[in-house]
Amino acid sequence: MLDFNSYPQWNPFILRIDGVPGAPAVGQFMTLDVQFAGGIKTRSRERMSCIDPPRQSGERRQATLAYSFEGPLSTLYLVRGSRAQRLEQCEGGPTVYHTEESFRGLLRRFVPVGAVQDGFERHAQALKVRAESLAQAAPKK
Repeated sequence: MLDFNSYPQWNPFILRIDGVPGAPAVGQFMTLDVQFAGGIKTRSRERMSCIDPPRQSGERRQATLAYSFEGPLSTLYLVRGSRAQRLEQCEGGPTVYHTEESFRGLLRRFVPVGAVQDGFERHAQALKVRAESLAQAAPKK
């Protein structure tokens, strides 16, 4: 999820991420170039709000990446959005990807939620294919 430089190789929704020259850090701004299913492209300024590297909690291992929309509509409190992505794995089980988006503000009803959800579903499917491909290519221990 944090290998932003490789997004153009596999991600059909978030085509590119600019503004993160090194390792991603909480509080850092980034610009997402996104493409909706109908071909419409837009740029979205975001701020990383949570980066939890993989950690063990009992029998569960999890990692989190979260960021918030920081565009002009957010600055004016008209539309505020946030997204959290989590990877979870129970001992010996498959890795499960969870994502949650939330929108609030006076103009939230004008957010194309269906198009955003479709984009994130395509993102999730492509992330699964990418992770499985990398796992198959990794040397066996």
